Amino acid sequence: MIKSLATGMLLLGCSTLALAADNPLSVHVLNLQDGLPSAGVQVTLERQSGSGWQVLNSGTTNAQGRITALYPTEQALEKGVYRVTFKTGDWFAQQKATSFFPEIPVIFNVDAAVPHYHIPLMPPYRTITFRCCSVRMAFRPIGGTEVRQLISF
Repeated sequence: MIKSLATGMLLLGCSTLALAADNPLSVHVLNLQDGLPSAGVQVTLERQSGSGWQVLNSGTTNAQGRITALYPTEQALEKGVYRVTFKTGDWFAQQKATSFFPEIPVIFNVDAAVPHYHIPLMPPYRTITFRCCSVRMAFRPIGGTEVRQLISF
């Protein structure tokens, strides 16, 4: 089961990269309670500025539970500390359900080591998120046979 979950998370990140090639930041929300994408989740992006936070953009997840372009399109991605806040409490209230987390902030560091950052979230009673950048399919000959291997970096 853990192997399947890990494979699913990897593929989740891969599919979003293809959709958000021009924007450096995407998010994806899946509800693990029913296994479906969470459409309609409000998400806010902020950048740390001194001792506070500056709002850069906000959006709402689409039918696939994604925002493929959360970073402002008119700005270049800058190094720094960012916060993406998922308004999960509002979403669960609209679904006539309860949530342990009224909102889930994910604070992360952009070091510009990769061209794209993807923040997936899988509520309701636990949060799972990971850094996903780019994934390639590599073909490597092993003992005369070709083997497909996913390489993440």
